[in-house]
Amino acid sequence: MTPPSPSTVDRYRDLHRHPELAFEEVRTAGIAEAALRAAGYDVTAGIGGTGVVGVLRNGDGPTVLVRADMDGLPVTEETGLEYASTVDGRMHACGHDVHVSTLIGAAEQLAQGRADWSGTLVVLFQPAEEAGGGAQAMLDDGLYERVPVPDVVLGQHVGPAPAGALGAHAGPAFAGASSLDVTVFGRGGHGSRPETTIDPIVLAAAIVMRLQTIVAREVSPQETAVVSIGRISAGTKNNIIPETASLGLTVRAFDEDVRSRVLLAIERIVRAEATASGAPEPRIQYAESFPVLVNDVDATERTNAAFRAAFGDASLLDPGALSGSEDVGLLATAAGAPLVYWILGGADAASWFRAAEARTLDRDVPSNHSPHFAPVLEPTLSRGVEALVTAARTWLD
Repeated sequence: MTPPSPSTVDRYRDLHRHPELAFEEVRTAGIAEAALRAAGYDVTAGIGGTGVVGVLRNGDGPTVLVRADMDGLPVTEETGLEYASTVDGRMHACGHDVHVSTLIGAAEQLAQGRADWSGTLVVLFQPAEEAGGGAQAMLDDGLYERVPVPDVVLGQHVGPAPAGALGAHAGPAFAGASSLDVTVFGRGGHGSRPETTIDPIVLAAAIVMRLQTIVAREVSPQETAVVSIGRISAGTKNNIIPETASLGLTVRAFDEDVRSRVLLAIERIVRAEATASGAPEPRIQYAESFPVLVNDVDATERTNAAFRAAFGDASLLDPGALSGSEDVGLLATAAGAPLVYWILGGADAASWFRAAEARTLDRDVPSNHSPHFAPVLEPTLSRGVEALVTAARTWLD
């Protein structure tokens, strides 16, 4: 395995120290833009806000788009790393710093080795994946009117698998997701006289418990869905029954029909519980949404075969269908192109295998979005660069 260039490691550490939230990735975009210009790409910046795209035309052949996302998360880092985030309350807790630094490294290698391939390489740095709107924002801003339409879309996501392992799952690979904000209304009053009020906290609690029956009683055992309440807030003081309560929900499924049925069930339950409490009509607002990410079967087989040839059978993994969500599929759908999106392992291998043997992976190996999420530098960065180069070269003539 070729060690990463010092610039790849330095860029990664720098990006990790300076996370930026969705649609605020000005500094990160500037780093990507400067690196692409130095490598000889035709660069267009500011697509969809902070998106950056580099195009390298190198004769006849297919057009291959390789994508990385750039945004961090509103998470306070607790890794203790020497290069930990310097921005209070923000962290690259999902590994987008790995994605950016490895794609820059791959773009540089592919530019240096252009004598060995022909076609058009499109390198895309996308904002706001975490908000679910970055890919669509770039498309709405005329992405494919400004850069060539790809014949295939490629990308990778670092995760808590053994560092150096990688592979794509064919078919539905990441769940579709919807976020909802629900506000229920009551009638406030003194905590000593609850009979004069309509308590929105009790109403919210009833909704939370009833929502648990959707997956258990309305989704077939042959189907998969997740309904989680990640936020609930109400009230200001112990002896005041408030006027409102709010809940934040996320829904995930691998089938759009299942997701639609689950969302309808949520709306039905929220309204019914409000009626049962004698409360006014609740407010249900939809926030970010991700489509189901579907890896093209033939394209995935071709790319995994290239990984197997380059890195050996032992390095290949099938991560299965993951309940996380991604919006990279929108770039492929808009182009009418196949998508191949794979997982890149970033966890210390020895620690991962010990935890797997002890069946404590969920406890001992931090996952994406954890304040403790910290991919090991090696072999994660080397393999990440090599995987992107290998995949792109598989599709370029």
